[in-house]
Amino acid sequence: MKQWLIAAMLLVAALAASWLVQYYNSNADAEAASARERAPRSVAVAFPERTTVSDRVQAVGNLQAEDSIALTTELSGRVVQLNLEPGQRVAEGDVLLRLDDRQARADLQVIEARLADAKRQYDRARQLVTNNNIAIAQMDELRTAADVLQAQRVAAKVNLENHRIIAPFAGVIGLSDISLGAYVTAGTRLATLDSARRMELNFSVPERYLGQLRAGLTVQGESPAYPGQSFDGELVALDSRVSELNRSLAVRALIDNADGRLRPGQFMSASLTLQQRQSLVIPEQAVIVRGDNSYVFVAEDGIARRLTVSLGARLPGKVEVTAGLEEGVEVIVTGQDRLSSGERVSPNPDAQLPANRFISGAGADNGGES
Repeated sequence: MKQWLIAAMLLVAALAASWLVQYYNSNADAEAASARERAPRSVAVAFPERTTVSDRVQAVGNLQAEDSIALTTELSGRVVQLNLEPGQRVAEGDVLLRLDDRQARADLQVIEARLADAKRQYDRARQLVTNNNIAIAQMDELRTAADVLQAQRVAAKVNLENHRIIAPFAGVIGLSDISLGAYVTAGTRLATLDSARRMELNFSVPERYLGQLRAGLTVQGESPAYPGQSFDGELVALDSRVSELNRSLAVRALIDNADGRLRPGQFMSASLTLQQRQSLVIPEQAVIVRGDNSYVFVAEDGIARRLTVSLGARLPGKVEVTAGLEEGVEVIVTGQDRLSSGERVSPNPDAQLPANRFISGAGADNGGES
C-alpha cells in the first residue's frame, strides 16, 4: 500500500512537470511571435563621414616675449630727451633717452683736434725721413702718438654714444618712472622693452610623443583673457633632455601676436597638432561603452546589429573609428541603449540628434555580432 502511494505521487509530479514545460514553452512562443509582430522601433541614424583627423597634445604654459630687456644707463647724467611712454611702440634704432652730452662732445672735439695735429706732424716726418733730415726713431714716436690719439678718439665716441639709449629691436615700452630733467646714475633701471610681433610659449610634452615631435608642427593657443579665440603658431625648438621628474620634454613655440593683444607672463593653453590623417568619424552619442570595450548599433535591412569598434581621436561632437566600421552603413544614434541585436528598427535619417554624450554600461545583447 505504501509503495503504491509513492508511485502515485511520482506520477502526479511527472504530469505536473510536463504541464509546466508545455505552459512555459507556449508562453515563450507567444512572446516570440509578439516580438516578431511588434512594430519596428524608430531610430535616428547617421552615416560615417570621412574627414581629416588630427592627433593633438594639450598643455599649458606661460608667454614670454621673443626679445625682452630691461633698459639701463651705463653713465650718470641728467635726462635731456625722453621717449619712454608706457605702452608705446618703438622701432629698432629709435632714441629712447639721451643724457646731457655737452662735456662728452667737447672732449671728443679736443681729441679730434689733437689727432689731426699728430697726423700732420707724422706726415711731415715721413717726407723728412726720405732726405735723412729726421731720425727714424723720432718718426716712430710721432706715429705712436697718432695711434694713441686715434684710440682715445674711439673711446671718446663710445662715451658720447653711451649718453643715448637706442632701441636694439622693435617692441613695446613698459612702465617707467623717469621724468625729463631727472638725474640718473649708472645702472638705473629705466623701463622694459618687449618685442610684440611674436610671443614665446614654453610648455612640456609627454615623452611617449617624442617620435612625432619636430620643429614646424602647428600650435594653437588659447587664453582665458580672450574666450573662444585662438592664436596660431608653430613649434620652433625642442629641449635636449627629458625631465626625470615628470617624464616630459620641454618645447618652445612661437605664437603670432601681430595685433599685440598678448603680453609676456600671460597664461595660455596650447594644442599641439602631431599628425593628420583621413579617417571615419561618427557622432559620439552613437557609441556604447562597457568597460574597455566600445560598441555601436547599425541598421541593416531594418535589423539592428551590434558591432565592436575601436576608437581614436575625439573631435567636437564626433569620434574617430579606427576599426570595426565601414563607410555607407547606417549607424544608430538614438535608442541604441534599449536595442537588442536582431530587433527590427525603422531608420530615420532626418530625426533630431540628442545632445552629445557617450552611453556607458547600457544596452541589451541577444547574441549579436561583435
